[in-house]
Amino acid sequence: MSKRTTSSHFPSSCIVEIAWEVCNQVGGIYTVIRSKAPCMVENATGPYCMIGPYLSRSIQAELEPLDDSQDVFGQAAAILRKKGFDVHYAQWLITGKPRVVLLNPNAVQDKSLNVIKYLLWKNHGIDTHKESPLLNQVISFGYLTKLFFDELVKLVEKDQNIIAHFHEWMGALPILDMKREGMPVRTVFTTHATQLGRHLAINSPLFYAHLPFFKWEEEARKFGIESEARIEFLCANAADVLSTVSEVTARECKHLLKRKPDVVVPNGLNIERFEILHEFQNQHVLFKEEIHRFVMAHFFQSYSFDLDKTLYFFTSGRYEFKNKGFDLTLEALSRLNQRLKKEKSEITIVMFFVTKRDFYSIRPEVLQSKAMMQEISETCDAIQEQVGRRLFYESTVRTENHMPDLNDFVDEYWNMRYRRTIQSWRTKKNPLVITHRLINEEHDEILHMIYAKKLLNNPDDKIKIVYHPDFISTSNPLFGMDYIQFVRGCHLGIFPSYYEPWGYTPLECMASAVPSVTSDLSGFGDYILHHIPQHEEYGLHVIERGKRTFDWSANQLTEVMYNFSKQSRRERILQRTNVENNSFLFDWSNLIKHYEQAYQFALKTK
Repeated sequence: MSKRTTSSHFPSSCIVEIAWEVCNQVGGIYTVIRSKAPCMVENATGPYCMIGPYLSRSIQAELEPLDDSQDVFGQAAAILRKKGFDVHYAQWLITGKPRVVLLNPNAVQDKSLNVIKYLLWKNHGIDTHKESPLLNQVISFGYLTKLFFDELVKLVEKDQNIIAHFHEWMGALPILDMKREGMPVRTVFTTHATQLGRHLAINSPLFYAHLPFFKWEEEARKFGIESEARIEFLCANAADVLSTVSEVTARECKHLLKRKPDVVVPNGLNIERFEILHEFQNQHVLFKEEIHRFVMAHFFQSYSFDLDKTLYFFTSGRYEFKNKGFDLTLEALSRLNQRLKKEKSEITIVMFFVTKRDFYSIRPEVLQSKAMMQEISETCDAIQEQVGRRLFYESTVRTENHMPDLNDFVDEYWNMRYRRTIQSWRTKKNPLVITHRLINEEHDEILHMIYAKKLLNNPDDKIKIVYHPDFISTSNPLFGMDYIQFVRGCHLGIFPSYYEPWGYTPLECMASAVPSVTSDLSGFGDYILHHIPQHEEYGLHVIERGKRTFDWSANQLTEVMYNFSKQSRRERILQRTNVENNSFLFDWSNLIKHYEQAYQFALKTK
């Protein structure tokens, strides 16, 4: 029996979704757009396509060109191409195969760009004088998107509505001229996180308490984001429908954009992509073994610990030390380390910090240790093969009372090689807390706090730290697995964010049957609190941060991790089962109804 509900169907309209992240993997919105695509195509009852920027020829590998003449989108694209613009019309080769129109903002000439900027200032009061390559691309992309709609409205049948759904300020600029010219297009604007909110959360110690009192124009000037913030503010207020991804961000919109969102559209995933049915426990064991190999190479040259009594915790995401809760996580780990040491616990916890930082290279010591570990493995395999072959032969020719001595079966060469390899691998130094050589390492906040809290991988520490400042993929020389495989091999994901409009990382854990920790200041955590009453039974832990002090939240996170470490293997398996069984709640087939609501609302507005 399927866990999914019957899909809703959108109103019979021509729907166009516009985002900077269409065919452009630059952030979390890419995951929204890509994972939602199959449901959008399935539910569309009229023409549907996406519009994005054409920024790299490498995207051609993901595209299958379409005949321009087969529908209104191709026809509009062909008209722009005849006018000299670089326009591509194709199927995006992902699940659902949505149709996409890609517009090249870099092909807009400087002279034309200056005119576009002047009109933005004259018609909308948007000053774009600062030199910003990204802002120039966004302005050019907005201009080309508006030209595309100029042609589209001429081609769509008169009795068919057009709904244009814009994601974020980077795609939303056409809304302003559409409304100014009274175009027959209903507009929806979704903000996934306000530009100003992200800056304020990083820099304001009491962001949520002060939220009602910020003056957005003054704050935007202070952070040097006046153009971006004004575009976002004007588009949010001009759109027929304003939506956002969570109630947490809705409060932010109310105060910083001065408009309460009409609809909340929670983010989901295409859960089928993650589903492995009853195999999720086997997958956990398989990928945990791969993590074991990294841990043995990284730690066992200095000292060893019982891998059967070792738990793997991790956190990942954009490098925002406070916003992502890295500071709270390190504080709680420090407290947990002292507690477990005091109890003389047999449990070891290896905590992975996976984020993206600028670095020179992987540290030579880390690569050398991994290489030596591989040599030890190959030497053991050779000795095993040699002993096995000779033991079999001797077993057939020896008498019953004369048992063979296994030491006689190993050549002196392999004996010496084995000893030399082990001796050269061993070190008295502590295992490194970071795997790479960072650029501006002295200013890295994660490293500063690791040293301040003395989480230095000492032999008696129960908490071991691995700071991996690069995303994990199959081409990664240290792990050799993709990110989702790494997640499946871990025991607990920790994401106690201070600022997180939604939060895909704990949702990806849920889809991978891995328990996780989030916070009540993340959209995902807030959604769990309001829609899944028994969430802790399902391995979903929510740390209170909204109305609590840092110290209180750190104690709560410490307690959650401590209780998890005390679970038996059977209890952890049961919790993974509960997590997997409830992941369907966040499948797009169950959440797409909120998009239908936004589109229905847009058609009712005057």
